[in-house]
Amino acid sequence: MKKRSKRYKEIFKNSIKDKKVSAKEALDLVKKNSTTKFDESIDVTLKINLKQTKGGDFSLRTVVNLPNGSGKKHKVAVLCESEKIDDAKKAGADVVGSDDLIEKIASGKFNFTKLVCTPSMMGKIGKHGKVLGPKGLMPNPKLGTVATDLSKAIKDIKTGLVEIRNDKDGNLASTIGRKSFSTEKLLENYKHFIESVKKEKPETIKGELVKNIYLTSTMGISYKIGAK
Repeated sequence: MKKRSKRYKEIFKNSIKDKKVSAKEALDLVKKNSTTKFDESIDVTLKINLKQTKGGDFSLRTVVNLPNGSGKKHKVAVLCESEKIDDAKKAGADVVGSDDLIEKIASGKFNFTKLVCTPSMMGKIGKHGKVLGPKGLMPNPKLGTVATDLSKAIKDIKTGLVEIRNDKDGNLASTIGRKSFSTEKLLENYKHFIESVKKEKPETIKGELVKNIYLTSTMGISYKIGAK
């Protein structure tokens, strides 16, 4: 029999079974349950409707720019033409390169969490999709990581742009902040996130796109969201 920690037993007292709560109530409880020493991530998980009236199952992959940021720190690399390297550095890129960066990527010797690429360099990076793809680092225009405006792309990633995509079962998860955020800021991020996802609903899906919503923290318990 699995033994539960004292901390888990304490926060489990705050669990709510068979009942939906408002997002604000859930966020207050999630923050209360975040009793670890580190700044836990506050996460939202959605169950979305994938069934279309025609065609295959719907697949959602996009980005949401949270109004109060995500609290997650990214190490951003920029792949660009040689003449744009200085501009990328000034814009805040952590790693910048041209053909030299492609060589590092090809060898698998790189250390960054996001890769931004200029359109003209996409032809050179395409063949390295097998290296970047599994790590979720392949630049994509829909995700804001193929850009001519490098300054904006870098700023967006560093200040609150989160990438979302569903799995084959219709589950979709993302961070909406940290436990150090105020409930008001988390609630604003939450509402913006949910509305952004709902706007992605295609006409070929009948009924609601979002079926269920849950809020939790890195080391906490989850709450099912109902009323606003």
